[in-house]
Amino acid sequence: MNLTTLGIDLAKTSFSLVGMDQHGKVVLRKTLSRAKLLPFIAQCPTCLIGMEACSGAHYWAREFTKLGHKVGIIASKFIAPFRKGGKNDNNDAEAICEAVGRANIWFVPIKTAEQQAQLCVHRVRQGLVSERTALINQLRGLLSEFGIVMPKGRYPAQREIPLILEDANNGLPMLARQMISNLWDRIKIANEQVLFYDRELHKQAHHHPVAKRLLTIPGVGEQVASAVVASVPDPSLFKDSRQFAAWFGLVPRQHTTGGNVRLGRITKQGDRYLRMCLVHGARSVLANLKDKQDKISCWARELIARRGYLRAVVAMAARNARLIWTLMVKQEDYKVIAAN
Repeated sequence: MNLTTLGIDLAKTSFSLVGMDQHGKVVLRKTLSRAKLLPFIAQCPTCLIGMEACSGAHYWAREFTKLGHKVGIIASKFIAPFRKGGKNDNNDAEAICEAVGRANIWFVPIKTAEQQAQLCVHRVRQGLVSERTALINQLRGLLSEFGIVMPKGRYPAQREIPLILEDANNGLPMLARQMISNLWDRIKIANEQVLFYDRELHKQAHHHPVAKRLLTIPGVGEQVASAVVASVPDPSLFKDSRQFAAWFGLVPRQHTTGGNVRLGRITKQGDRYLRMCLVHGARSVLANLKDKQDKISCWARELIARRGYLRAVVAMAARNARLIWTLMVKQEDYKVIAAN
């Protein structure tokens, strides 16, 4: 069997495989159980294996690489144009097989198990933050039914909750008071867990040499540095810093035709969490500009005056993304440059 490319449609228990030779002719169609997949791949001749970027893709990529195969993980939006007929497992596997053989296809960087573990910390922390926000909002809604309005913001609200529970003259029935107390206990538990993961992110960022280097950039804290290090195994996969910023979705969307260049809003493609972290970091930089006279601070003040605050936030986030790529590739610390 002259097998050169193999497309695998991943699932939990059933895997569809389609293989092609060097001429693009289908030479293999097979469906395997999870237990039989690795033994079959071990018997296959060395080839290029393609998979869709989904749950388990990085694990299988690492396992197939150990067997000597070259592996490419492809985003689903790049696979859809190659699909012929209806969407089923066999057609998906064939589309993956065709896409992975294209010379200009973009692959998702394969993460190590350690990098995935680091990202788990971010995912769990983000889930706890969302849960805490939902609990506070639920508590606000319940109290408003009894005419008790809590102040805006998480910290003022959390300071107010114990006072509400201790006030015996606010007309809050005992059953409702008990429910509010239970919600408050859950909020305190969520606060403790978020603090635990914040400490873990701090430890990750300050013990990794690349993350420590990224911390020298204004607007890049422990959360951003550890997330970038875990998400970008090899920065040299990007040809330049602009492509790296585009990977975050921080460059304008193009609507160019007939030689007329028209730029719209940012693309917002890529990892939403990473982009959110960079944008929040950019907000902190702009909020603390004051009268700083370094080159970036002067540029940021001029940009706010010319284009507005929100555009300046996105521009600062994109600039930080470029700086991150530069520092990772050149292995240098950030240097503050005075304005001319």
